[in-house]
Amino acid sequence: MESNSNKKYTKVSKNDITKLGLRSSLFQLGFNYERMQAPGWTWTQIPVWKKIFGDDKEAMSEAMVDNMNFINTSPPLVPILLGLLTSMEEKRVDRKTISGLKNALFAPLAGIGDAIYWFTIMPIVGGICASFASKGNPLGPIIFFLVYLGIFLCRIPFAHLGYDMGTKAIDVIQENSTIISKSASIMGLTVIGALISSYVTLSLKVKIGSVSLQKDFLDKVFPNILPLGFTFFLYWLLKKKEVSPIVLIVVVFTLCIACSFFGIM
Repeated sequence: MESNSNKKYTKVSKNDITKLGLRSSLFQLGFNYERMQAPGWTWTQIPVWKKIFGDDKEAMSEAMVDNMNFINTSPPLVPILLGLLTSMEEKRVDRKTISGLKNALFAPLAGIGDAIYWFTIMPIVGGICASFASKGNPLGPIIFFLVYLGIFLCRIPFAHLGYDMGTKAIDVIQENSTIISKSASIMGLTVIGALISSYVTLSLKVKIGSVSLQKDFLDKVFPNILPLGFTFFLYWLLKKKEVSPIVLIVVVFTLCIACSFFGIM
């Protein structure tokens, strides 16, 4: 009789998931401002995709195109999401559902990971170790290295955790794929919208007499209407006019420099 572990890893082995966790250490490979972590994210998954899709080049192509879309999340926790989505790819869950869950989960994982690692663990450990090191105690760098190494090695159990979670949830996901896909897409769009409102700022320094065009007029009518309108304008150029994101980045940089030089913004 076949064991549960053999049933669980039908195409992707435990060793493959371990390698997936290790490859995630290069997750930020190819980081850029158009797709953020997407190149490294895609590269990390290629070996497991080859095991899952085999000679199905069309399925492989679809997976690569889908995963080259924008993603920005926490590197220490990304193996959880990688493992989860690998289990879904293995069961050939609907592509929209996989994409929707990815878009819905990467931002919350980023918030959790940043809060745990970069705002809590590393500052505390860094402060303690710096105190040791300032007194000439070699335990300072040793402890810091061991903690960082521990964070690195946690990628392996995290990848297995994500894969196991996905395997157990596959039946529920498949039965409710339409609802989950729609809900995940809504959540993902909500998160992206929140990120836009946090990162996009735009204000005018122009005055008409003693009246500030920004503070005394535009903000009274609709607060933050400029960054909102500018974001939708860029989206229109990107989606409807199919302008390259690289071109838009160059144009935005040029406009910002020019407007700043002339005192417009």
